[in-house]
Amino acid sequence: MNEALLEVQNLSVRFKMPHGVLEAVQSVSFAMQKGETMALVGESGSGKSVTALSILKLLPYPKAFHTDESSIKFQGEELIHKNERAMQQLRGRRIGMIFQEPLTALNPLHTIERQIGEVLQLHGMKGKDALKARILELLDLVGLPQLKTRLSAYPHELSGGQRQRVMIAMALANDPELLIADEPTTALDVTVQAQILELLEDLKKRLGMALLLITHDLSIVEKMADHVCVMQKGQIVEQGPAPKLFSKPQHNYTKMLLGSMPEGAPVPAAADAPVLLSGTDISVHFPKHKNFFGKVTDVVKAVDGVSLELKAGHTLGVVGESGSGKSTLGMALLRLIKSQGQIVFDTRDIANLKRSDLRPLRSDMQIVFQDPFGSLSPRMPVGDIIGEGLAVHASKLKPSEREARVIAALEEVRMDPESRHRYPHEFSGGQRQRIAIARALVLKPRFIVLDEPTSALDVSVQAGIVALLKDLQTKHGLTYLFISHDLRVVKALAHDLVVMKDGVVLESGPAESIFNKPQHAYTKALLDAALNLKAA
Repeated sequence: MNEALLEVQNLSVRFKMPHGVLEAVQSVSFAMQKGETMALVGESGSGKSVTALSILKLLPYPKAFHTDESSIKFQGEELIHKNERAMQQLRGRRIGMIFQEPLTALNPLHTIERQIGEVLQLHGMKGKDALKARILELLDLVGLPQLKTRLSAYPHELSGGQRQRVMIAMALANDPELLIADEPTTALDVTVQAQILELLEDLKKRLGMALLLITHDLSIVEKMADHVCVMQKGQIVEQGPAPKLFSKPQHNYTKMLLGSMPEGAPVPAAADAPVLLSGTDISVHFPKHKNFFGKVTDVVKAVDGVSLELKAGHTLGVVGESGSGKSTLGMALLRLIKSQGQIVFDTRDIANLKRSDLRPLRSDMQIVFQDPFGSLSPRMPVGDIIGEGLAVHASKLKPSEREARVIAALEEVRMDPESRHRYPHEFSGGQRQRIAIARALVLKPRFIVLDEPTSALDVSVQAGIVALLKDLQTKHGLTYLFISHDLRVVKALAHDLVVMKDGVVLESGPAESIFNKPQHAYTKALLDAALNLKAA
């Protein structure tokens, strides 16, 4: 066998914490060859991302440190003891990385053009024309041709999926020999997910690039990986060729992961239940161009004339590609952004209510945002984050009663109540998402908008959250607006379905009939992409 492209031996990573030393990764060893795809899989907090960040020395040193036995060799060259200047020459040029949370990885003050261009300029590309041509080429490669005319856009002006694709473009900019992809398709809808995976496969073949794939999506692992390492509590508990591991898993934890898939039907719900929420001709238009006098001359129609009804105790699934208007619709229905049209909640028209009149209804209407890191205050401990709503909407509760409610909410999302004393940055992406769900649940609302609530979760936790949402819906009669690109999860939860594209509804009706007999060509394409990806 030729010399390994990447060789990790006895990697142990520890963090200095106020209460002692935390062993995040323990004696991890694996090797990768050129052109190979290796997948690191496991639950949130298993050490996957820490292992990947160690390769590029991106951990918060000196708080994080390696043991003396740890070794990371790239093309035979030891990286553990390299200085920062040497690592800067390696990062983005020979080793690229796609980070898990694009909103926090992208600079909010720089345009998309500047951020992609910076990666190219740092590693030697000169000339405005060459730079612009390469940026446009990369946007085409990652399926963002619409951004070629919006190079001056900032990250907050893009959807979650678009931001993720910009991150991928930056990672691929210099044709790296090794690409580390930390949940690269988490925020992407199934059609674009299939395109991105196809793109990565093509780049592997064309460039001889190796791919280290970190993901909780086992359907992607089965399709993409040559070799799989299964991690649990900082250790590799099983590794081997992907076909063998999927057909004959040896470790109980691997068997549990392979058996954890959201499944089943939505909870029983009364067909004649009253309508809790309805929207009529909802439109959200954002100004795109203004003339010299400040008058809007062109708009982006994020949501354009959407009407829907949601019955009490039911779940309405909203699906569509990134940028289709799903999240914008959810925020408009909650009056979190300005919109036109009629919004009726529990027989009351709330479209034009003043903020003071709307505030008492907020405890009944909650949301779980797509990006938990961006929606959780980094300066507050988890207990305060979850209990903040109680301070506003249940101010008569005693401190001990409020803490009891916070503990109960954490237990409902399968988290240790002691974690309420820690801060968001101390958790993995999946754990932060569970904290966000707990914050929404603590007020015992009647209606919850769930904006990609399972996108950052590994499959075992995803299945648990779906089961949890079902249990809560049965117990409390909760009503959900469930926004997702994961059609498998939507199928397990949704009674009714709305399919959106470019701000309009293309198809709507009972979820079962749409899944079995889609009428619109776009719906058929969505379902085909999901099924082909799953079956591949």
